[in-house]
Amino acid sequence: MIRIVVVGAAALASAAFSCHPTKAAEAPWCAVTNTGPDMHWDCRYQSAEQCAPAVIAGNRGFCNHNPYFVAQPAERRSQKRRRT
Repeated sequence: MIRIVVVGAAALASAAFSCHPTKAAEAPWCAVTNTGPDMHWDCRYQSAEQCAPAVIAGNRGFCNHNPYFVAQPAERRSQKRRRT
Protein backbone atom coordinates (compact mmCIF):
# COMPACT_ATOMS: atom_id res chain seq x y z
CA MET A 1 0.00 0.00 0.00
CA ILE A 2 2.80 2.38 0.86
CA ARG A 3 4.52 1.53 -2.41
CA ILE A 4 1.41 2.60 -4.38
CA VAL A 5 1.24 5.90 -2.50
CA VAL A 6 4.95 6.60 -3.06
CA VAL A 7 4.75 5.73 -6.77
CA GLY A 8 1.60 7.85 -7.16
CA ALA A 9 3.20 10.83 -5.40
CA ALA A 10 6.33 10.50 -7.55
CA ALA A 11 4.24 10.39 -10.73
CA LEU A 12 2.26 13.43 -9.65
CA ALA A 13 5.40 15.38 -8.77
CA SER A 14 6.99 14.41 -12.07
CA ALA A 15 3.95 15.60 -14.00
CA ALA A 16 3.76 18.85 -12.05
CA PHE A 17 7.41 19.81 -12.59
CA SER A 18 7.70 18.72 -16.21
CA CYS A 19 4.83 20.88 -17.50
CA HIS A 20 5.70 23.41 -20.14
CA PRO A 21 3.66 26.55 -20.69
CA THR A 22 1.20 26.12 -23.49
CA LYS A 23 0.13 28.63 -26.06
CA ALA A 24 -3.30 30.02 -25.48
CA ALA A 25 -5.99 28.89 -27.83
CA GLU A 26 -7.31 32.41 -27.98
CA ALA A 27 -7.71 34.20 -31.28
CA PRO A 28 -7.63 37.96 -31.96
CA TRP A 29 -11.39 38.32 -32.69
CA CYS A 30 -14.45 37.51 -30.60
CA ALA A 31 -18.13 37.22 -31.46
CA VAL A 32 -19.90 38.90 -28.57
CA THR A 33 -23.53 37.82 -28.39
CA ASN A 34 -26.29 39.00 -26.10
CA THR A 35 -28.54 36.15 -24.99
CA GLY A 36 -30.77 37.85 -22.48
CA PRO A 37 -29.02 38.96 -19.30
CA ASP A 38 -25.69 37.37 -20.25
CA MET A 39 -23.01 38.39 -22.73
CA HIS A 40 -21.17 35.46 -24.33
CA TRP A 41 -17.67 35.97 -25.77
CA ASP A 42 -16.73 33.38 -28.42
CA CYS A 43 -13.05 34.10 -29.09
CA ARG A 44 -12.01 31.72 -31.86
CA TYR A 45 -11.89 33.88 -34.98
CA GLN A 46 -8.72 34.95 -36.77
CA SER A 47 -10.33 37.91 -38.56
CA ALA A 48 -13.43 40.10 -38.45
CA GLU A 49 -14.61 38.45 -41.69
CA GLN A 50 -14.62 35.04 -39.99
CA CYS A 51 -16.48 36.47 -37.00
CA ALA A 52 -19.25 38.25 -38.94
CA PRO A 53 -21.28 35.15 -39.97
CA ALA A 54 -21.49 34.02 -36.34
CA VAL A 55 -23.03 37.33 -35.35
CA ILE A 56 -25.27 37.71 -38.41
CA ALA A 57 -26.62 34.13 -38.11
CA GLY A 58 -29.47 35.21 -35.83
CA ASN A 59 -27.38 35.98 -32.77
CA ARG A 60 -27.68 39.55 -31.67
CA GLY A 61 -24.19 40.77 -31.07
CA PHE A 62 -21.06 42.20 -32.59
CA CYS A 63 -17.45 41.38 -33.38
CA ASN A 64 -14.81 42.79 -31.08
CA HIS A 65 -11.06 42.52 -30.57
CA ASN A 66 -10.18 39.92 -27.95
CA PRO A 67 -8.98 41.83 -24.88
CA TYR A 68 -6.89 38.86 -23.71
CA PHE A 69 -5.13 38.10 -26.99
CA VAL A 70 -1.37 38.62 -27.02
CA ALA A 71 0.26 38.26 -30.41
CA GLN A 72 3.41 36.21 -30.59
CA PRO A 73 6.48 38.16 -31.64
CA ALA A 74 7.51 37.61 -35.24
CA GLU A 75 10.55 35.45 -35.79
CA ARG A 76 13.60 37.41 -36.76
CA ARG A 77 15.47 36.15 -39.74
CA SER A 78 19.20 36.33 -39.67
CA GLN A 79 20.52 38.51 -42.43
CA LYS A 80 23.93 37.77 -43.76
CA ARG A 81 25.88 40.69 -45.11
CA ARG A 82 27.20 40.32 -48.58
CA ARG A 83 30.45 41.81 -49.60
CA THR A 84 30.34 43.79 -52.76
